[in-house]
Amino acid sequence: QVQLLEAGGGSVQAGGSLKLSCAVSGGDPARSYCMGWFRRAPGKERGGVAYVYADYRYTAYEDSVKSRFIISFDRVKNTLYLQMNGLKPEDTAMYYCAAKAGNCFNPNDRLPDQFHYWGQGTQVTVSS
Repeated sequence: QVQLLEAGGGSVQAGGSLKLSCAVSGGDPARSYCMGWFRRAPGKERGGVAYVYADYRYTAYEDSVKSRFIISFDRVKNTLYLQMNGLKPEDTAMYYCAAKAGNCFNPNDRLPDQFHYWGQGTQVTVSS
C-alpha cells in the first residue's frame, strides 16, 4: 500500500504561484512508481496535470500546464511536488496526487484509472 498526503493548496490571484506537496509513504522499495498530479474542477471530470517517473528521470505534462507547472520528486524527503506558476482562473480545482506501480511513458498509462493510490486532495482557487 502507498499512502499519499497532499498539502499546499490555497487561494491566489491570477498570475501568482503555489507549490503543492505530497508526502509519500509505504510502497514496495523493489518497485518503481509513476507519480502524478491530477485535478478536478467543479462540474468537470478528473484529469491529469503532470507526471514523473523518477527512476528514469521522466516527466510529462498536459498541454494546458506546459511551461507553467513543474513536477518533481525528492527522494530524500520522499515527497512529490508541483510548482505552479502563472496561475489562471481555469486552474481552479481540487488537486490530487496519485501513484501507480510501473512506468507511465505511454499516454494510456497516465489515465486516472491506471493509478491505484490517491491522496485526499487539496483545493486550489485562482481569482481573476
